[in-house]
Amino acid sequence: MNRDEAVILSRARGAFLGVAVGDALGATTEFMTPSEIRAKFGVHRKIVGGGWLHLKPGRVTDDTEMSLCLARAILQSGGWDLRAVADAFLAWMRGKPVDIGSTVRRGIRDYLLKGQLETPPNDWDAGNGAVMRMVPVALFTLGDERQLAELAVTQAHLTHNHPLSDAACITTGRMVQAALLGGDRFDLHVIARDLVARHPAFRFNDYPGRAGGYVVETMQTVFHYLFTTGSFEECLVGVVNQGGDADTTGAIAGMIAGALYGAEAIPSAWLKTLDAVVRREVEESAGRLVRLSPGFKPADKGESDEFRHAE
Repeated sequence: MNRDEAVILSRARGAFLGVAVGDALGATTEFMTPSEIRAKFGVHRKIVGGGWLHLKPGRVTDDTEMSLCLARAILQSGGWDLRAVADAFLAWMRGKPVDIGSTVRRGIRDYLLKGQLETPPNDWDAGNGAVMRMVPVALFTLGDERQLAELAVTQAHLTHNHPLSDAACITTGRMVQAALLGGDRFDLHVIARDLVARHPAFRFNDYPGRAGGYVVETMQTVFHYLFTTGSFEECLVGVVNQGGDADTTGAIAGMIAGALYGAEAIPSAWLKTLDAVVRREVEESAGRLVRLSPGFKPADKGESDEFRHAE
């Protein structure tokens, strides 16, 4: 395996692990205000569980769980099968997850009751629930921006059908892929500015400080801390201390920052605290998804020991 392949694999693992650690870190401060967080923690920077869901340290929520459902559907199908994705979401919902958003629940129920694979457009669907599960799509379509855009929207429309949600999904995927292929913060800033040019609501200059479930607030929070910090840890700590929908802002920020900085940049204390079963599946899935992508072409067509282990 050459250096470029190793970098792509590290950044892919970083992206998927970033979702999980951002989710676990942010779940503690979900629905809190910044002043409430300061009063309780000073600065919240450890994965300690708790929060309104009363989680054990390292436990993840719907952000990571839905991402893993999507990853399993791709890997078990050996490619893209939207019905397999919907079935995976349905099985997850039937398992009574610790948390599930109302828009997500409605979309999955419509699939169960009507066989519906695309929810109708809805002005109230501009939430962040489709963006949070984008990492498997970004990894699987690495090297094919057209397929990325198509699958980003297709998976989103299972539960969310709104132009702002669609645009955020595509942009998040583009940023992850650019980082995997060696892009730096300046390259990612260009992609974010392109989103703002097409949808000015996402403007993140003079950050207003709101971090709710509205996808515009989510992406503004992610962009602000991604572009005003210099490390994975600093970015994630800043995001989750804004409170609001902190598990999802944490997951999305972790996805992009993990792709930018690589798995090695994630604090070891966070990885040690993360649920071990989740961590193992996330790391293995990341490598397998990238290997399926058109953008990953190992110099040696034979599988390395590392690749076989990832299976």
